[in-house]
This record gives sequence, C-alpha cells and structure tokens, in this order.
Amino acid sequence: MTIEFILASQSPRRRELIQLLGFPFRVMVADADEDSITDPDPAANVVKTARLKSSLIATQLKDQSFAPETIILAADTTVAYAGEMLNKPADKTAAYQMLSRLRDTKHEVHTGFVLLQPATGREWEGVSTAVVTMRPYSDAEIEAYIATGDPFDKAGGYAIQHPQFKPVTRLQGCYCNVMGLPVCDLIVAIEQFLGLNLEQFEQLDLTAVSQAHLHYPCPTLKTLRS
Repeated sequence: MTIEFILASQSPRRRELIQLLGFPFRVMVADADEDSITDPDPAANVVKTARLKSSLIATQLKDQSFAPETIILAADTTVAYAGEMLNKPADKTAAYQMLSRLRDTKHEVHTGFVLLQPATGREWEGVSTAVVTMRPYSDAEIEAYIATGDPFDKAGGYAIQHPQFKPVTRLQGCYCNVMGLPVCDLIVAIEQFLGLNLEQFEQLDLTAVSQAHLHYPCPTLKTLRS
C-alpha cells in the first residue's frame, strides 16, 4: 500500500516539507477566499481555513474515484501577537510594522491542517502551535530584509529559515510548523487517521525530518524516535 497526497497549496515551502515524508504527492491549488474565515481565535481560524481549502479540492475531484490511501492535505499558518493575527504583509510598510512589533518579543505561530479522504469523505483536523522569541534586530536589518522581497508571502512577514536575517533566537515547538507545515504532528495524525504505523513504510525517512529541524529540537519528533 502506498499513501498518496494531494497537497492543496501553492506554497513552495509546504511542497518542500511534504517531500520529507517520502510519499508521492501532487499539487492542486485551492482558490479559497481566506478572508471569508473570520474566527477571531487564531488556532481555530487556521483550521477552518485549511478545511475550506480541502473541501474546495474535494469538490473539484468529486467525479473521480480514489483509493482509501489517497489523502487531500490542506494547511494554513498565521502569526498571533497580542491577540492579533499577522498574516502576509501587503506592502513594505506593513512588513516593517510587523517586524518592528515582533522584535525582541514572543509570539505564537499556529498551523492548522486538515486530512480529507476523498474515497470516504472522512476528515481529520489538527493544529500545531509554536512559541517564537525574536531577537533584537535593528531597524537597518529590517530594511535590508524587506529589500530582499522575502517577507511578502509569509505570515508575520518573516521566514525563520532565512540565512541572513535569522530573526529567531528561541523556539518552543516544531520548526517545520513555523515554516508552514508541522511534519511531525502530521505523521502522528496520519497514523491515527489511517490506523497505520508509518515507520513500517520504507519511504518515510525520519533522518530527513530530523535534519530539517536544524538547531531547533522538536518535541513531537522526539516521541516518534522513542
């Protein structure tokens, strides 16, 4: 049996992260109106947005037949600071304001994800939360980072993995979650959703997953290796 994913995302980072699992996947972009989801709770908002994306893909595929091992995977990420959701900045001014607010403080990153089995209509939803502490970077560093163009497609206006800016000084939670897809929590969810032990699959390489976390140990990954 081979699990196959339909990734409901155009994010290059999510494509990169799902490849760590080693399972075949294809991409379908969900043309979702994310602004239609207005839940003020950031953790609930990202789950509802992910569910909207997965349902749109399921509707597109409703006339096709699928094996039970085919799974639609949708996800959404937001940064929550002082009770406010900071999503992708619209312009340089918004990016500067976001990065200035986050500087030398803590915030939360929530990624909601939904697994949908098109053969049966069964769903699984989850959310991964990380607490991120930003370093006291300077105004000049913010301006230089914005000039790279990197902030504009990222929640909160930053990438934890950016090799020059390196905005994060401490992380409590999953590094991959902050990038946009909590791979370790996803492994646990798939096991429970399908009733399988994914470590029995040759395609799954926890070494690759571990290496992806760089210098930020993941508590869920630790339980997978125990």
